[in-house]
Amino acid sequence: MRVIQGDLIKLAKAGEFDVIVHGCNCMGAMGAGIAKAIRAEFPAAYTADAETTKADRSKLGSITFARAQIGDRDLTVVNGYTQFDYRGSGVLVDYDALRSVFRTLKRQFSGKRIAYPLIGAGLAKGNWEVIAQIIDEELSGENHTLVRFKP
Repeated sequence: MRVIQGDLIKLAKAGEFDVIVHGCNCMGAMGAGIAKAIRAEFPAAYTADAETTKADRSKLGSITFARAQIGDRDLTVVNGYTQFDYRGSGVLVDYDALRSVFRTLKRQFSGKRIAYPLIGAGLAKGNWEVIAQIIDEELSGENHTLVRFKP
């Protein structure tokens, strides 16, 4: 895992990555954290999420995505369903769902430059050491980058 500091969305729009992924809950809001910023910047990603059934536990571990045309490049924005709800105490990220999301990313986007924030470790309260290990295992051999937010 390569680690850089910056703004994931700005870097993606500048052509640094082919695919960006963020963690979503299954409620369909995209109303906080980086999901809110992605919803504002890439409305098609929110539309892809909104077309799923709200509060459907079977979404855990799956993805939806949208493509954005930025100049002459395509950027794929992936909603990874890594937690069921955004409410509640304790850890909200589902580590098995996270593993499934990243396994799917490797299968569908192998060879692409993939980037993500501290997925599952912010509002979802997951343990970053556990999450990083899962990502490294599932994206082994791929070009993938953690973007630690720095405005």
